[in-house]
Parts: sequence; C-alpha cells; structure tokens
Amino acid sequence: MILDTTHRDKDTSLLINDLVGKPFSFLKTIKMKGTVSKKMVIEESSDNMKDYLNSIFDATYANIELRPLGILVRIFKGLTNFTWLIPYYQLVIYKGDYSSLYAQGRFIRFRKDESFETSKPFLLKLIKLKASYESKYDFLNFK
Repeated sequence: MILDTTHRDKDTSLLINDLVGKPFSFLKTIKMKGTVSKKMVIEESSDNMKDYLNSIFDATYANIELRPLGILVRIFKGLTNFTWLIPYYQLVIYKGDYSSLYAQGRFIRFRKDESFETSKPFLLKLIKLKASYESKYDFLNFK
C-alpha cells in the first residue's frame, strides 16, 4: 500500500501503525543504533511504481524506516512524499549486485553508490529483524 504522506494526517498515522506497528521507542532506537536508513537513490522500479518516482533526468531518493511488524519505504518525489508500507510477511529482499525490495507486486532497486554502501549495516539489521519476525511463526509449517 502506498500513501501520500506529504502532510501529517491522523487517519494515515493510524493506518500505518495498524499495518506495520508503532515506531520503536527512543531507548529501543538507541539500542538498535538507529531505525532509519540514509537516503538511497532508486535505480529502477516496477512499472506500477513509476507514478511515484521523478522523471528520468531527476534522481529519486528513498529511505527505509524499521517498524516492529514491517518497514516504511519513504519515497521523495520533488516536494511530495510517498510511503510504501510493507509488512515483513510480504517483504522479499534480493541482495546481489544491487539490493532490491519486492512486495505487493512492486519492486524498487537501489543504486550501488556511496550512500548505498553506508547503508549496508542498516540493510543487514533489516534482514535480521525480518528473520526474527519469521522465526516467531516458524512452527506453522505450510510446506
């Protein structure tokens, strides 16, 4: 689900909190050494994400915020902000030459540059959180 979050709205905040959980507390954020990544450049995206990205000539930036039940991918298009809500059970992370996030029939691939390299520890933290979330429901064997 993608929401326009340029302006704060109580209904939008409630929807975000219901879907991916409330933000981590201040102390938990300090223990985790941060819950928000640095801005990364979006290299490529699926066709159904093109409306939320800048034109070909402008770079589109995004950052990732960790929540207890999922992540928020904040996309900055000019002066407009969009937030892609992804619960952990829908999130698929591909790490190869590029790092990509897949969910809900959409994907975003980040450019491998200096800002991406500084966000690598954050992405490892994201992978660990997703794994710990999935381990809670590991007893449900749907194979």
